Amino acid sequence: MSSVPDGKKLVRSPSGLRMVPENGAFNSPFSLDEPQWVPDKECPRCMQCDTKFDFIRRKHHCRRCGRCFCDKCCSKKVVLPRMCFVDPVRQCAECSLVSQKEMEFYEKQLKVLLAGGSFVVTLGTSEKSDTMMCRLSNNHRYLFLDGESHFEVEFSRISSMQILTDGSSPGGSSSRASGMLLHYKPMGSQDAEQLRMEAADDKKVASLWLAAMHKAAKLLYEARDL
Repeated sequence: MSSVPDGKKLVRSPSGLRMVPENGAFNSPFSLDEPQWVPDKECPRCMQCDTKFDFIRRKHHCRRCGRCFCDKCCSKKVVLPRMCFVDPVRQCAECSLVSQKEMEFYEKQLKVLLAGGSFVVTLGTSEKSDTMMCRLSNNHRYLFLDGESHFEVEFSRISSMQILTDGSSPGGSSSRASGMLLHYKPMGSQDAEQLRMEAADDKKVASLWLAAMHKAAKLLYEARDL
């Protein structure tokens, strides 16, 4: 349940120090597991530039993909919050670019999701709609909807998401997000239910929240695929 406190513990892995939930079931749905390192005996050469390893040219493992590289091809240390590392960790050039792009989500869009936005919410095929504040829970595992009542959707149980738009914005710019259609499976059920959200009063805040939600969904689906 969302009311259970999520304790953290510091653990040391071959890749570095990580701050992880005490209960693995409480991992953020955006998190990724550490990769299995390619065994040393299987990588006599750098997997990027093909330089042969020897006593001078040492091999290094990328903490994100687990492959072997020389120091030149795996010299960058970049923060990797999706694996809960406390400090920046060594990554290959390709992985470091991905991690740097993800930092925009953690530094900006995640804060938008935690702050929330106001939406007109319709559950299932109900004809009744309620204005509710929707936000991401602090542990990233739930969408909280608060109005006259409280409602929760477990993020990892969202099966599909469609962003609704209001057409072209003034000045001919691209269409602006105005709502969202979710399909999710409630706890204890394998049958999907529908949740429709449409921007309420502050449409600019709602549009920013929806854009952040779209990015969060991409991270969620990527974590599932991996």
